[in-house]
Amino acid sequence: MIKIIFFGTPKIAVKSLEYLYNSDKIEVLAVVTQPDKPAGRGHKLTMSPVKEFAVAHNLPVFQPKSIRKESEIQEKLKKLEPDFFVTFAFGQILSQEVLDIPKFETINLHASLLPKYRGANPIQRAIINGDKETGICTMITELGLDCGDVCLRETIKIPENMNCMDLFEKISDMSPVLLEKTLVELYNGTLKPVPQCEDGVCMANKLTKEEAQIDWSKSACEINNLVRGIYKSPSAYFVYDGKIIKVLEARVIEDCGACGEFIKVTKEGVQMGCGKDCLLLLRVKPEGKGEMSARDWYNGLRK
Repeated sequence: MIKIIFFGTPKIAVKSLEYLYNSDKIEVLAVVTQPDKPAGRGHKLTMSPVKEFAVAHNLPVFQPKSIRKESEIQEKLKKLEPDFFVTFAFGQILSQEVLDIPKFETINLHASLLPKYRGANPIQRAIINGDKETGICTMITELGLDCGDVCLRETIKIPENMNCMDLFEKISDMSPVLLEKTLVELYNGTLKPVPQCEDGVCMANKLTKEEAQIDWSKSACEINNLVRGIYKSPSAYFVYDGKIIKVLEARVIEDCGACGEFIKVTKEGVQMGCGKDCLLLLRVKPEGKGEMSARDWYNGLRK
């Protein structure tokens, strides 16, 4: 059995943890995840999705505020004698002292085709930039940002109607098998990781609040890519009558009109002018209200 310690935090990592936990080739010794955080109106301390799985399956859980600085936890991990660390959306940077703990390597699952989209938001950036495909990689973790040798990779197509939540789910579904295969082949010595080509490096920097605001002078296609790329996280928006209107779903229409102006209302939604073509707003979330059709929102403005 290949002994691993799994580092992860959000929902996207849970299927991989579950798959490896149930694998007849892998033994999950423990889980390392972020500390519990306040959530909801009551600000009640809430476990991460990865911790919820670990607790339900009686796996030891470690929750360092900073794994690099907590030597006591590092010593406990050493005593478990893991063959590998596996990281997937853990949310903390590892030090060399931590990377030196496993017998073999620390393997990271990264949600892009490296060296493209190194960094914090590869899933969102791929859609925002209008890419037709992206993928997942397993890689050897080094001290630099997502710069380690690539082990295995899988390509994922991005259809025109796919949003970031759809892509998160696709990546969550595809990652477990790739992780297990990587661990088995590295353990058996049948896999030789390949250095990344520095010529193709592209960064996926963290999204800013300013980027989420719609610029109607851009093309309808660019705006729709933004809507899909940050769907509900945090959502593309514009300001109307002093209130934020989040756009949850839209479609490009080959038409023209003044940028940021209402062009027409149809049975499907509200057509807005853009720098090129028009954007048909389908679903929105006005400030202080729930999700609704764009047509219902627009009609409410006229009452």
